[in-house]
Amino acid sequence: MRTELVSEPGDPRRPNEDFASVALPAGGQGGALVLLDGVTPPPDGYGCRHSVAWFTSRLGGTLTELSVSERDSPLPDVLSQAISRTARAHAQTCDLSHPRTPQATVVLARWSQAAVEYLVLSDSALLFERQDGAVTAVLDDRLSLLPRASLATAAIADSTVRNKEGGFWTAAADPAVAARAVTGTVAREEVRALVALTDGAGRWVETFREGDWADCLTLVRKTGARGLVQRVRELEATDVEREFLGRAKTHDDASVVFVEW
Repeated sequence: MRTELVSEPGDPRRPNEDFASVALPAGGQGGALVLLDGVTPPPDGYGCRHSVAWFTSRLGGTLTELSVSERDSPLPDVLSQAISRTARAHAQTCDLSHPRTPQATVVLARWSQAAVEYLVLSDSALLFERQDGAVTAVLDDRLSLLPRASLATAAIADSTVRNKEGGFWTAAADPAVAARAVTGTVAREEVRALVALTDGAGRWVETFREGDWADCLTLVRKTGARGLVQRVRELEATDVEREFLGRAKTHDDASVVFVEW
């Protein structure tokens, strides 16, 4: 089995708010990957004394543990438990009801000899490569389908669509959000590779249109996870007219996990 992971901050002067891990249990049966993209908080406070990086480290570490130690628990249950445990760690000191309490997108994948289970919540991506070379992208596209007006400002988004019915969902402090994730199972024999990407790395497809998701997986196999991130950084740096980036930040945290068997 080949595994590869890279996670690079968008700004070296700021903490990386992504989290990425691969777990291969000592028993040698199966494994799991976890990928989180922390939501950058507003500058005017968000009711929590902890940073988003603290939150993603706590949630990601718990997800990694539970994904392999609770192998009989479905992935939504694993996510629900991890959110609850993380919330308890700061419920006494922080306002977890604040709409911008630390939160993150989530990608989980767990494989055994029989199956590959997956879970995607919000705008990170998970790619499956089938044995015949076909690539399937598992996406939670609810954010991208919202009217632009509902995302015009952080205040509008927070009050109308963030973690609300008819809007989009992230992992914050409410364990019930786990039921909102995109989930499924694929037979292990049908899959030969997985790639998980935060949207900072997914810009290669979704922002710069360098290719489709199948092309993206091919690039990762050829140049490695770091090669994809480096190419995104080159594209960001050359977009001086903001033709592609528009109002988005020039560089975002970018993480890629590649697993091949």
